[in-house]
Amino acid sequence: MPIAIYPGSFDPITNGHIDIIRRIQPILGEMVILISQHSAKKYLFTSVERKALAEKALKGIPGVSVAVHEGLTVDYMKETGAKVIVRGLRAVSDYEYELVMANMNKKLAPFAETMIVFASPEFYYVASNTVKEVVMNGGSVKDLVPPIVERALRERFASHVKTLRETHRKVRDARKSAARAAKGLPPVAKTAAKSTAKAAAIQPKTTSKKTSARRNA
Repeated sequence: MPIAIYPGSFDPITNGHIDIIRRIQPILGEMVILISQHSAKKYLFTSVERKALAEKALKGIPGVSVAVHEGLTVDYMKETGAKVIVRGLRAVSDYEYELVMANMNKKLAPFAETMIVFASPEFYYVASNTVKEVVMNGGSVKDLVPPIVERALRERFASHVKTLRETHRKVRDARKSAARAAKGLPPVAKTAAKSTAKAAAIQPKTTSKKTSARRNA
């Protein structure tokens, strides 16, 4: 049975990826999850980290291995004897890109066949970039990624989420203060007071040069 490869950045691997792997591996047998590495592309996790996360997330699935490759996918196929490229398709908008890539790979390596696998309905909307954005803004990605990946994402964005929540707290406190201060004021004055308090909460405190000069005198 020919070796199949499932190439992608997997930054990070999601339950959508794993669903495709679990469904296709019994059909194709030996399957390599090929983590792509491009020097011009920015990643949240290094190739070593992505490989480690994928290996842990896929532990227990027979016939599946993980490798890292920088360069053309077909070059890796030539080196290993792989014949099939597996690609997941979530939306119609992805089709044109996949069609172009499949034809380019066929041109570069006539022996290479591309298998398009539709995402399961429950993972239709799950993408690595979406998952990262949710965690970065303090949201939950439970059931969208393996627990080990969720922990890694939370650790990576911990500082950002802490700062974000602190900013939100200051804004809420400023609104409460503005509401208390605006009691009894005319409608126009209330609106101005709230706007001023909100602006003060999100603007960093600065000291003018004149004030600093008087202090130093």
